[in-house]
Amino acid sequence: MSFHDTDLPAGAPARLTIDLTAIRDNVIRLKELAGAAEVMAVVKGDAYGHGLVPSAQAAVHGGATWLGVAQLAEAIALRDAGIETRVLSWLHAPGLDFTPGLERDIDFGVPAEWELTELAAAARRIGRPARVQLKVDTGLARNGAYGADWPRLIQAAQPLSAEGVIEVVGVFTHFAFADSPDHPTVRAQQEKFADAVRDVERAGFPIEVRHMSNSAATLTQPSAAWDMVRPGLAVYGLSPVPQLGDPASFGLRPAMTASANITVAKRIPAGQGVSYGHTYVPEKETTVVDVPAGYADGVPRAASNVGPVQVAGVRHAVSGRVCMDQFVVDVGDQQVQAGDRVVLFGPGDGGEPTAQDWADATDTISYEIVTRMSSRLPRIYEGDM
Repeated sequence: MSFHDTDLPAGAPARLTIDLTAIRDNVIRLKELAGAAEVMAVVKGDAYGHGLVPSAQAAVHGGATWLGVAQLAEAIALRDAGIETRVLSWLHAPGLDFTPGLERDIDFGVPAEWELTELAAAARRIGRPARVQLKVDTGLARNGAYGADWPRLIQAAQPLSAEGVIEVVGVFTHFAFADSPDHPTVRAQQEKFADAVRDVERAGFPIEVRHMSNSAATLTQPSAAWDMVRPGLAVYGLSPVPQLGDPASFGLRPAMTASANITVAKRIPAGQGVSYGHTYVPEKETTVVDVPAGYADGVPRAASNVGPVQVAGVRHAVSGRVCMDQFVVDVGDQQVQAGDRVVLFGPGDGGEPTAQDWADATDTISYEIVTRMSSRLPRIYEGDM
């Protein structure tokens, strides 16, 4: 569900507020860091939970000349929303109908020969060549052609290119340790990628873009920019290298705020266990509040007894287990009432916790915190694009 400004349905218990100005300005900042390279804003995973189409539009307004997605359905949704910016889709399984993507002028990331074969067949059916970017595995051991598979992939592309059913327009890879800039694999992968680029160029393909930098590399490895950088998390104002600096230190601003309103506030006596299993038991009489957001909304169950929140301007922690639709907070003797605002996380400049605070508390990464926010939470869009 998406709403703008004050269109939130009356009584909505919890919501996400997305600052589109922040997304736009983050891309402007990333363009500055990228130098002469283009910026592909990665909007996979519903734009890391921020909402695919509005976030993509804000990124384009900030100067992104490409958009990146994992799945073809995401790319199709962008085109069908009227977004004409170049789009790369890179994670597909055999048997996928590539025709809608070809018809919408989507670029395809190709890690294996089977995908070349299926793309070529689809291109023949509709009489339109597939724009292909070959993906090489330079050390992540995940998606991409590795070792001897790489020259075989290039060789398989040559006759299809000569036939006119594919156009090889790009080559790319992905870092394994970009969030640890001094790790030896960072330099090693850059060297392997340079070799892979030379392989593609020697094959005679008219390459338009060569790219390998994710958010962390965009912020810390200017030598890896090539023709284009491919930031994801940083587009939404979060730091991929929190050990090196918070978002503000990189000129970024978090775009998502998760908040709810108290449904019930009540006094309970000392010794009264709270929530399932009574894993939290107050030692004295206290006030507890019920917050209508739970793991069905994306609140990690791992936040039980540790998740930081701000209740009516005061910091507290989740008390007891996070439930499917709600959690409880012990606010002591703070004066609160039903309807008061609870902020789970936001930019942090109002004293509220951040997504990184939640990541630290639940032993995960900020990527997961924002991306796991479910579609049940309305997205309210604010700011200018």
